[in-house]
Amino acid sequence: MKPFAVILPLLLASAYARADAPSVASHIEPDSVFIGDRFTLVIDVDKDLVQTVAFPEFQPDPKGGIELVESPAPDTLERNGRHLKLRKRYVLAAFEEGVFNMGPAGVLYADKNIIDTLYSPEENILKVGTFLIDSTSHPLFDLKPQKNLPFRFGEISGWLLLALLAALALAGIAFALIRWLDKRGRSIKSLFTPAPPQPPHIVAIKALEELRNRKLWQNNRHKAYYSGLSDILRTYLSGRYGIGAMEMTTDEITDAVRDLELGTKPSADLIAVLRDADLAKFAKFEPEAAQNEADFDKAYYFVEETKQAEPQSGDEQDILRNKLNGK
Repeated sequence: MKPFAVILPLLLASAYARADAPSVASHIEPDSVFIGDRFTLVIDVDKDLVQTVAFPEFQPDPKGGIELVESPAPDTLERNGRHLKLRKRYVLAAFEEGVFNMGPAGVLYADKNIIDTLYSPEENILKVGTFLIDSTSHPLFDLKPQKNLPFRFGEISGWLLLALLAALALAGIAFALIRWLDKRGRSIKSLFTPAPPQPPHIVAIKALEELRNRKLWQNNRHKAYYSGLSDILRTYLSGRYGIGAMEMTTDEITDAVRDLELGTKPSADLIAVLRDADLAKFAKFEPEAAQNEADFDKAYYFVEETKQAEPQSGDEQDILRNKLNGK
């Protein structure tokens, strides 16, 4: 029994060691290339699921004629229970002619307290060829100087035709636009002339209509409503009479309009709206609906009653002159 007691543990240890060590294989595909071509170094590892291996960082010497192009992540080729087969590829390029012995491929292996490098049994040999030129059957010639070719009209005829069609299209559009403007009594120059500024009363009336449509006081926004009324009237005074009303207080505006001879009612309406606006803006005054409408009407009719008279035509002036002369 003693010989078996000694031999059996040795056999088990030997079997365990063989099963525990991963196997490494490598090859080059293709193993024969021309200068500048790419090839792939392939490393295959068969191992147990719990074993740890690390593929090397392939850093070839550039002076040796081989350079690394790409190093993708390892792939799992096969998995059968606890058995794994991994494959690592290195895409390389050769730039020198000759036969290169890249040696066996090595893989780092770690198990418990053991760190070792496992090598493939085969060596990786690469043949790099070049193109052979037979100078006896194919004579060599020196480089020829640059040759200037004569200009040919056909090279630009297509572009000239396209430019002509574009010019004709633009001319047609311009002619149609001029005819369209003539029918409406306008000229092409009017398209580039800015429109004259609108009279102050037109600007004020439009602003009042826009303010009414916003329905501010109907939504309890009295301060915003009266701020709008005040700004519209102040802007109108600035454009109509040249008064710096935007920077003036209500009392200063009262003194300024006193010399304009606006009439008793327009002046009273203006001052009433401005004072209600001051109360709403600074004293949180919230007038009733009737007063809100009344102040809007006062502002509107103040603009209407004080707007600048539009110039009359010649016929209208003749009729007015005849009326004054009693004819």
